[in-house]
Amino acid sequence: MIGFDLTEEQEAIRELARKFAANEITPHAAEWDEREVFPLDVAQKLFDTGLFTATVPEEFGGLGLGIFESCLIAEELAYGCAGFATSVGVAALATYPLLIAGAPALREEVLTAFAQKLMFGGFCVSEPGAGSDAAAMTTVAERRGDIYILNGQKAWITNAGLAEFFSVFAYTDRKAKHRGVSAFYVPRSAPGITVGKRERKMGQRASDTATVTFENVEVPVAHRIGDEGQGFSILMKAFDKSRPGVGAWSLGVARCALDHARRYALERQQFGQPIGNFQAIQFKLADVAMAIEAARLLTWRAAWTTDHGRRATADASMCKTLASEAAVKATHTAVQIFGGYGYSQEYPVEKLYRDAKVLEIYEGTNEIQRLIIAKGLLS
Repeated sequence: MIGFDLTEEQEAIRELARKFAANEITPHAAEWDEREVFPLDVAQKLFDTGLFTATVPEEFGGLGLGIFESCLIAEELAYGCAGFATSVGVAALATYPLLIAGAPALREEVLTAFAQKLMFGGFCVSEPGAGSDAAAMTTVAERRGDIYILNGQKAWITNAGLAEFFSVFAYTDRKAKHRGVSAFYVPRSAPGITVGKRERKMGQRASDTATVTFENVEVPVAHRIGDEGQGFSILMKAFDKSRPGVGAWSLGVARCALDHARRYALERQQFGQPIGNFQAIQFKLADVAMAIEAARLLTWRAAWTTDHGRRATADASMCKTLASEAAVKATHTAVQIFGGYGYSQEYPVEKLYRDAKVLEIYEGTNEIQRLIIAKGLLS
């Protein structure tokens, strides 16, 4: 029989994340957004709870939790601030290639260090001319004996200014197209790495985003993740693990917007009564609530499927798409219900609206997700 109850451990994890968000994130989210800063002190507090390294296996010092539990955490953090949640989530994403295909010695070295102290990673795929078409990347890694020479530029890299290491995808054989992509672990301290100026964004402004340039960076062969030519496969498997997390961030933003809209509908008086008494408002709230619940179930299924070792590509794309669009719908609705006040920075729904939009764009645009879903249906 199918059940939807969380275990006691899962409930405890979610409650810990919820309390952390309420106490450490929500009160400061507007300030981080306005100042465009990422709060390292709060990230350190999250690290101290163990939630920052939730998906690192216990053998390396992490909690050893699955993608499902990481989604429970992600939803609560994003309820507080999507920008903060994104930076935390991408730090974990940077470790996924190592978990998927890293050599034992490299996994132990990097993941043990990641679990011992607060450390951010960056995930380097997108380029100025290669976003949705990842196979169009121009970054190359040329092997010379026991090292690769890495050259190229990666764009829109979350945690670029914070990262101590990068998971980088580059061509080792351009003629082989996507079968010629390889993955690499690259320490930030390697000579030849330049991080550009921080991007000024519409939303998720607490999250650090910048361009990273690699100029004749020497990468030991031992830092290659998997075999040559396995990079694209590793990338797709990493996205299967990370896209449910985007679904969870979307749920946090959407749920927060719904909570604000619901409370405001009970407080705001028009024509001598709360606007929540009007059917037009009730229908808006009902539509958002349905979208959130449907997206959560699909997100949970995608995470559960991944944790059980099954191929979750279609589920991951579906939950990312459905949940991100639910977030945009929820925040748009909240702004509309708030009316003129919703357009003001004095009220929280304006930030939520701005934060939501990029959920439909990063980790593969929703148009690309629909192509992935359709390909699965028609193959």
